[in-house]
Amino acid sequence: MAKTPSGKNNSGRGQRDLKVKVKTARGRKLSSTRWLERQLNDPYVKRAQADGYRGRAAYKILELDDKFRFLVPGARVVDLGCAPGGWLQVAVKRVNALGERSGKRVGTVLGVDLQEVEPVAGAETHVLDFMEDDADQKVKDWLGGKAEVVMSDMAASASGHKQTDHLRIMALCETAAYFAFDVLEEGGTFVAKVLAGGAEGDLQKLLKQKFEKVAHVKPPASRSDSSEKFVVATGFRG
Repeated sequence: MAKTPSGKNNSGRGQRDLKVKVKTARGRKLSSTRWLERQLNDPYVKRAQADGYRGRAAYKILELDDKFRFLVPGARVVDLGCAPGGWLQVAVKRVNALGERSGKRVGTVLGVDLQEVEPVAGAETHVLDFMEDDADQKVKDWLGGKAEVVMSDMAASASGHKQTDHLRIMALCETAAYFAFDVLEEGGTFVAKVLAGGAEGDLQKLLKQKFEKVAHVKPPASRSDSSEKFVVATGFRG
């Protein structure tokens, strides 16, 4: 299971981790300085570096899977907007895509993105706009069948206007859901990032029509000051 970074010093010396302070450099905005300081002091960022993950977001899918158990050995998984590849790294290990777990089924992990992604061992990646008319058929051809899991950590480009950004990401999530309807097999799971803000009702209504269970979860790895959460829809009705 994914462990939540505690920030505690385990050296036995009783010392506390020192918080890194960043001075605002000439020409750099205060907001940029605050972001950099937060990154340097984020226990998930530090742990991702130690564990070899490409970003702290890897722990979000780890924590979600610990709770809902959808990344099982042998599963066929599609990651929409997969850059930089942290979710792919997690999926490869959990579905046994490299066949490292003796006696367990070997899964398939496929990532698509608008940009080239540095290769991830055990995963197949393609440059693809999943909104293209034939994208669903391409994905099924690459997988050799339908998927058991479609997951997305995508977010629309920020405009700086909170309500506009919320509507954009909800529209993106809804589009990803329709894509999932086309590529998921019966009993499959859809996982996607959403933002709290009042426009989730239509998406939830849509998902409840297509899935047996729909949950909204904020995993521990999601920053407390962020409005992001994740929808996990299980038991696709086909």
